[in-house]
Amino acid sequence: MDLLDQSSCPLELSGMRILLVEDSWPAATALSRHLKALGAEVSGPVATSADALRLLSGPQPDAALVDYNLRGGELADALVERLLEQGIYVVVITGYTELPKAPRQAVVILHKPFSEPELLDSLRPAVARKARA
Repeated sequence: MDLLDQSSCPLELSGMRILLVEDSWPAATALSRHLKALGAEVSGPVATSADALRLLSGPQPDAALVDYNLRGGELADALVERLLEQGIYVVVITGYTELPKAPRQAVVILHKPFSEPELLDSLRPAVARKARA
């Protein structure tokens, strides 16, 4: 699955730590490779909330890209809430037109398939927050 078109977009991701939670291996590896090419440090990809939470024992990510529908039919709403409670910027990536259970707090929702400019626009607030810190 090709989630991204390869058009260029000027946003620097160098130094950004991004947690990637995606259960589709082809999509996850393509997205991970792409984020790394843009300069991001990527944790994952992982396919479950439990695996994502284990990765949080290391350096805290600046942002998380979380597929809403994970392995085994798991929905990521509890993971999203946990990440937000920890102050992590969350972008939910989904193939749903509407999420079955919307997160209680505001998050960016990115619908598959998405372009590189859409991905980078979704991460822009996290990049700005990191630059201010």
